[in-house]
Amino acid sequence: MIYETAFGKNDIRGIYGEDITEELFFYTGRGYIRFLSEQTKKNPEQILVTVCRDARLHSPALSEALIKGVLSLGARVIDLGLAPTPIGYYSEAKGVSSVITYNQDIDGALIITASHNPSQYNGLKMTFNKQSLDEEQIKEVKTLTLKEYQNFPPKTMQYARIDNSKLQEYDLIYDYIQDLSKRFGRIGEGLKVVVDSANATGGIVAPKLYRSLGCEVIELYSNPDGRFPHHHPNPSDERTLNDIKKAVIANQADIGIAFDGDSDRIGVIASDGKYLTGDKLLLIYAMDYLNSLPDKSNAPAIVSEVKCSQVLFDTINQNGGTAIMCKTGHGYIKSKMKETGALLAGEMSGHVFFKDRYFGFDDAIYAGCRIIEIVAKHKKENPEFKLEDLLKPFNKVFTSKEYRINCPNEKKKSVLDKLQNYIENHPMMFSDKILNIVTLDGMRIIFDGGFALIRQSNTEPVFTLRFEAKTQTMCEVYIKAMLDKLEEFING
Repeated sequence: MIYETAFGKNDIRGIYGEDITEELFFYTGRGYIRFLSEQTKKNPEQILVTVCRDARLHSPALSEALIKGVLSLGARVIDLGLAPTPIGYYSEAKGVSSVITYNQDIDGALIITASHNPSQYNGLKMTFNKQSLDEEQIKEVKTLTLKEYQNFPPKTMQYARIDNSKLQEYDLIYDYIQDLSKRFGRIGEGLKVVVDSANATGGIVAPKLYRSLGCEVIELYSNPDGRFPHHHPNPSDERTLNDIKKAVIANQADIGIAFDGDSDRIGVIASDGKYLTGDKLLLIYAMDYLNSLPDKSNAPAIVSEVKCSQVLFDTINQNGGTAIMCKTGHGYIKSKMKETGALLAGEMSGHVFFKDRYFGFDDAIYAGCRIIEIVAKHKKENPEFKLEDLLKPFNKVFTSKEYRINCPNEKKKSVLDKLQNYIENHPMMFSDKILNIVTLDGMRIIFDGGFALIRQSNTEPVFTLRFEAKTQTMCEVYIKAMLDKLEEFING
């Protein structure tokens, strides 16, 4: 039995042994190849894909089932083994087929991971045409997967004919490190960097790469262990960053870099031990990028999402850039980048996308190289420089933490609709004049110098909320008004 509930808006994800099973991955492998065949007009036998996996204990078994499903239709596979998610993206963007037997382009990448979720979860990210599958494409794969399951009984998995000559293993990590080392050179000389890989995939790549750039690297939890014994692999949750904060202070490091479970999200700690939220980090990247342009009159757009501070959007616009707001989710961000021609984008969660000097996908290890480069450049100009010196625009506002309010998935839409209707009919419920309501992704209620945001999580039965105001007192007014009314509608 397979469960279609595992198919989400951005990927496949669920609890291993329940939503996520070897059987699901076998048939998804077949459904994905059918999808690629329709898109490329190639026969399955002509299709080549790469597969990699994260450090979770069940990832090897799921990888074996997935590869078996792909091979059962005659497609070819390059198995990249245990590797960060960005290595999967890199395999398609850079190409690896020229250095092994297959002399053809890669048609897509399959990446087994549940990212930042706890150890009992697993999932699958899929790409085509050097882009993550969007919501509609994932629906197509789901339809094709269910069709494969209906047309071919479960014994298909057991007795599938496999041509192992169409399966090759390749270590792309070596190529990746060599490539980035050449791109950046010895930019990190003189810098001390703490790297926390959370016993996930970052530890097999980042410390070695950053040392090749000249950095002195202090490692935390580099050994992959899918139980994540030291802390949860989610740098956007500050509770997971206690150890790296202490290590940055204790070692008088210039910077701390933390990764999530599959190394596509970065968390950065400044030299004072404070965590930089995703919008603060993106502004640092954005200003460095804009300042590097000889002519800002035609500066490409910079994309971010609805949860980010208004300071980010305003500062980019005031410095010659064009800031564009879009829905939360790496698939939406990548689509908006492609639509607008943006060369830089980022999310609150720590996904950062560089099309400037790179391929445009979210790669936390590469993002670490860029922040090392920025710190090193400023320190050459001023040996007393601290990363926190670049955050002065945020001193003008007070921003809340992210609130997560539980709500059953089946109730989220109706609750949000009721809340929006109430706010529209009670415009002074926040004791401040509403200038605009943006419904791009949930509701972002905009005031003069602040906002109140509520949106549905794409992956969990929760609402996420964030608030910003000119003062802490006004921010607390926004928070109380929203939380009181939300609780009423959820429980009503």
